[in-house]
Amino acid sequence: MSESAERLPFFVYGTLRPGGRHHAWALRGRTVREDPARMAGLLLYRGPGYPYAVAGEGEVRGELVMPRSTEYDEVLRVLDELEEYRPGDPANVYERIAAEAFLLVGGVERAWVYLAAAPLTARLRAEGVLIPGGDWAKADR
Repeated sequence: MSESAERLPFFVYGTLRPGGRHHAWALRGRTVREDPARMAGLLLYRGPGYPYAVAGEGEVRGELVMPRSTEYDEVLRVLDELEEYRPGDPANVYERIAAEAFLLVGGVERAWVYLAAAPLTARLRAEGVLIPGGDWAKADR
């Protein structure tokens, strides 16, 4: 099975978190679990109504969500579309990568996470506004 086809949970850190505007239509009722988690080695920047995560010296807070097995392929398709991610496309807004997520109750799991693609990352590092503490839910928006 190729990495892009692995059925990993998703680490969500912005509008896909429970209570976020995209959670209700994209994830609610389609998951078997949603656990508070964090990812190290990331920074969170403000976007136009949603955040962008990029590699950096920090951590981002969010949730680890695992779709139901019967819903997994559809959730993957919906999230890739929402995040404007197409495997291998140089015009991607986000890239989907596998990384370690640390559950707040303990334990580590590999998960998919959407990070800002390289051109956007360069722009954010040059002129973006960091979200202190890496937690979109607590950010002054």
